[in-house]
Amino acid sequence: MSGSGGSAGGPANAGGRRNTGRSGRPGSQGNGSQGSGSKGGGGNASRRDAQGRERNRGPARNFTESAPSQRTRRADPARLVAFEVLRAVAAEDAYANLVLPARIRHHGLDKRDAGFATELSYGALRSQGTYDAILARCVDRPLAQLDPAILDALRIGTHQLLAMRVPAHAALDQTVGLARAVIGAGPSALINAVLRKVTARTLEEWLDLLVAGEADETRIASLRYAHPEWIVRAMRQSLVAHGRPATEINDLLEADNAAPVVNLVALPGLGKLDEALENGATPGELVEGSALSSGGDLGRLPSVRAGTIRVQDVGSQLVARALAGVDLGPAEQGTEAWLDLCAGPGGKAALLGALAHERGATLLANEPAPHRARLVSQALTAVPHDSWRVRTGDGREVGAEQPAAFDRVLVDVPCSGLGALRRRPESRWRRTPKDLADLGPLQRELLGSALAAVRPGGVVAYVTCSPHPAETTAVVADVLRKRTDLELLDSGAALDAVSLTGNLRAGHERTAQLWPHIHHTDAMFLALIRKNS
Repeated sequence: MSGSGGSAGGPANAGGRRNTGRSGRPGSQGNGSQGSGSKGGGGNASRRDAQGRERNRGPARNFTESAPSQRTRRADPARLVAFEVLRAVAAEDAYANLVLPARIRHHGLDKRDAGFATELSYGALRSQGTYDAILARCVDRPLAQLDPAILDALRIGTHQLLAMRVPAHAALDQTVGLARAVIGAGPSALINAVLRKVTARTLEEWLDLLVAGEADETRIASLRYAHPEWIVRAMRQSLVAHGRPATEINDLLEADNAAPVVNLVALPGLGKLDEALENGATPGELVEGSALSSGGDLGRLPSVRAGTIRVQDVGSQLVARALAGVDLGPAEQGTEAWLDLCAGPGGKAALLGALAHERGATLLANEPAPHRARLVSQALTAVPHDSWRVRTGDGREVGAEQPAAFDRVLVDVPCSGLGALRRRPESRWRRTPKDLADLGPLQRELLGSALAAVRPGGVVAYVTCSPHPAETTAVVADVLRKRTDLELLDSGAALDAVSLTGNLRAGHERTAQLWPHIHHTDAMFLALIRKNS
């Protein structure tokens, strides 16, 4: 479920502000103030018309203010991409990391403009709640009464003005030009007026204004770090549940706002990182066969096209390798059988498949949705086909259909995704506390199926991309409390055993939790459960 799209620049958000910038595109109108004198320094003479009358007694004015006929009337392609991404997310419930690459290709953006569009899209989505609070101070009506397209244009303009190194006149002119081109001339006047009010303060000044007189620390953190209040509370609770101090909450929220670095993995025995390293990637520091990339068009690399090099968060790499690394004792006759119970879209399945092939084991990858099952098959294409197969069906039925049939089982359950907010900038505004309650029964049923499917002496890895205790420790505790044939292994030690550092400090009470602000990974949870005879 994780996305990979890091921008070419740094984070653009209300929390961490290592900004990137871009002026208006070359040749666009209204990107700078017009000179007030002639080349010869004619002073007042330069302001006189043919009849000798002064055209303008004051300083030269920007086109956006003074010459409607000269305002930009076209949509800058990079900004248009960002606008289309925001519209798709709001109107079609789309995922930004899936829409953005397609729109970049459609508009033929070069690397520089693609980086700008990525930063603008992700930044505006990520900080949406904070920007809306600012815009509410600048609009003379409730934001809910604005046309959604106008509101998205305002968010794009606000992000440029407050969190990117785009000159204010260029941000104004280009955003108004975008509005004129895709929304209409009437709304463009409103957008121009509102964004001029936004320019009255810096982001820090706006944040200080928003939290002035506020005593609720959760509300303050919500505004300053652009997270819904319920997520701030949930993350603080999660830190404590996994043995971390609650005082780390601001660091965690700020890490959520950092543009993620693209993580790569070379499938063991099948891929090499040479091409990626030759194109600017650097070796990963946490796990073997990994690399970090600043982005660019990774799809043009032959190894990426072939599937032997994949984009995958290092946290996902670690939990898959930890499962594969558990010592199961003396091998029984025959090869090991592995199961990925919730395999879509196939990232962990590909890594497990490659590891299984190295050891002469086989992998069954299960996915209930047919279109996602096809993605799993595509992800596994680089692995020799005699080492894996894909099943399309309900994972809750596998345990009953194939009891005690597998040596190692990965059950990466559907979850809230609170651990991947860096990569899914829109998800923080979509999720609600109800999602946690709705997902709980499914998570428990899938873990129960996994435990039925594993043989005595085998091991199950329960994994979520969420640190919330309702999806992690509570689920594991419920299962262990009801059975006497299960043993919780030291998951932190298992992660250390497959990491390059050997000291992740991720374990707490025999489960393991990775963190963006500590490990620079998604917030992956791991519990390794052995079924005893």
